[in-house]
Amino acid sequence: MSPVWAAHAYALWGAPKYPAGFAQFAYVNPQAPRGGELRLVSNSRASTFDKYNPFTIKGNAPAYLPQLMFDSLLAGALDETATGYGLLAEDVEVAPDGLSATFRLRPEARFHHGKPVLAQDVQYSYDTLIGPYSSPAYKTLLVDVAGVDVLDERRVRFRFKKPNRELPLTVGGLPVFSRDWGRQNGQTKPFDQVVVDEPLGSGPYRIGPVRFGKDITYVRDPQYWARDLNVRRGTANFDRITVKIYKDATARLEALKAGEFDLMRFFSAGDWARRVTGKKFDTGELVKGEFRHQLPSGFQSYVLNTRRPFLQDVRVREALGLALDYEWMNRQMFYGAYQRVNGLFGNTACQARGEPGPEERALMAPWRAQIPAAAWGPMAVPPRTDGEASLRANLRRAQALLREAGWEVRGGALRNAQGQALVLEYMDSNEGGVRVVTPWMRSLEKLGIQLRFRAVDFALYQQRLQKFDFDITSMAYQGTHNPGQEFADLFGSQAADTEDSGNFAGVKNPAVDALITAMTAAKTEAQLLPACHALERVIAHSHYLIPQWTAGTHRMAYNAWRLARPEALPPYSSGEAWAIDTWWARVPSGSKTPESIAAPASGKGS
Repeated sequence: MSPVWAAHAYALWGAPKYPAGFAQFAYVNPQAPRGGELRLVSNSRASTFDKYNPFTIKGNAPAYLPQLMFDSLLAGALDETATGYGLLAEDVEVAPDGLSATFRLRPEARFHHGKPVLAQDVQYSYDTLIGPYSSPAYKTLLVDVAGVDVLDERRVRFRFKKPNRELPLTVGGLPVFSRDWGRQNGQTKPFDQVVVDEPLGSGPYRIGPVRFGKDITYVRDPQYWARDLNVRRGTANFDRITVKIYKDATARLEALKAGEFDLMRFFSAGDWARRVTGKKFDTGELVKGEFRHQLPSGFQSYVLNTRRPFLQDVRVREALGLALDYEWMNRQMFYGAYQRVNGLFGNTACQARGEPGPEERALMAPWRAQIPAAAWGPMAVPPRTDGEASLRANLRRAQALLREAGWEVRGGALRNAQGQALVLEYMDSNEGGVRVVTPWMRSLEKLGIQLRFRAVDFALYQQRLQKFDFDITSMAYQGTHNPGQEFADLFGSQAADTEDSGNFAGVKNPAVDALITAMTAAKTEAQLLPACHALERVIAHSHYLIPQWTAGTHRMAYNAWRLARPEALPPYSSGEAWAIDTWWARVPSGSKTPESIAAPASGKGS
């Protein structure tokens, strides 16, 4: 089946879940009261923010700013994948040849300064995002967009270089901002100089009071143009959303217990199991909730930078992974809270299993010389250390691989033919990260490999990532049900040589490029899946990444006296997005006592 379009929505496969004229998304409460405040905490590793422009390379923007302040042409639903519904655009039309998508803007759409959202603003936003001052990820994401045409005041057409089923959703999801943003005395400043100019978006919130280094408050625009639109009904219920900033994880946790903010998502199994306690939890004011989701597992991993000479041999990279004792870590450090990541597409139809099928082999065949031999066999599975497996056996296998690659232990260290010792550096922006890496370091010592832990401040960490100046680091890659052009930024050869791209591993392989192209060019799901499976096999068997761990729930502690929520978590929502979009204030504005508060919602999740 070809990608289909309808006047009100665009879906990759089949028809949209919600028909034209639907009242609201099923997971919202359309009668949710508006008012009150949601107090959040920034989980960013950046200690603070120094700009309001989230699209430029340098500096750090406040948490949640893009989703609160910028509308896009299309909006996704949290209970459906691969479909966009009209937000700024009231309809979308995809040409029969797949080479263009035309959007017609709603006449009521307005920016925060009151001016209408016009086709020229959409064109300006696109041109700016692919310009020299914006993140290079946009250039990679939009590489197959040939250009944008303003057809009239409210119609804009995106032209594509080749048919690509995902491009209408990609361009439909771009943030749209006003041509007046950064304009002074009739002149528009270069985008990299638009730093603390208040963004001129069309989203439900604007910037309110700001205390640099402490907090930022977003205030709901009472004149928000889409407040009664079906894709926005039951959302943006808080008058104010304040995001507080703390220096470290310990300070954040103590502030939560003291009631300084209302909601916090937990990524530390140790904190969740042992330290999320206290008087406010005993009284029921604070509640622990685990909310099961159906999101892709993602591929959080240790990233091996193959630009470094010591990491260019796949046998060395595989040996490093064999020394990681995940099962011991999960028992002793993570309280059994996680599952091991396996491949790029876990918990989706794109996940590869078993032997490659005929369609996968056909895609891989032209690149046999560039594809690891193991990729033609069963899908890679991370080594285990439980059951019949053991760390000792894995280390023996690692020794054999290293010996085959020309490394031998001499003088108490693993050395190559030139006598160089295999010494690597693990870079982190958090000194506490050494706790998780230490068991791996001890196992590597048994092989004669020295792994040094290097903690740097976040600004330097970010700078070194942008310049690919590291040996090994950790990345939490988000998963997707519908992979597309973004994988060219993560693993494409061109991105490997582009500073500040997402290709941290330095992958430069024409086979990978060809499989990404096949994936993005697929016209049907039957064509997409073999390309996804083949790409996952090649990346996994090349050992660019050492898989870490994932969880099937969102762990959140929240203030049940102040906040109310819909009964169920939409299956494809992150925890914070669900709260920001659809929760509401239980305590009326101005009230400081819980006497009139209804019974708190269950914290068991769904």
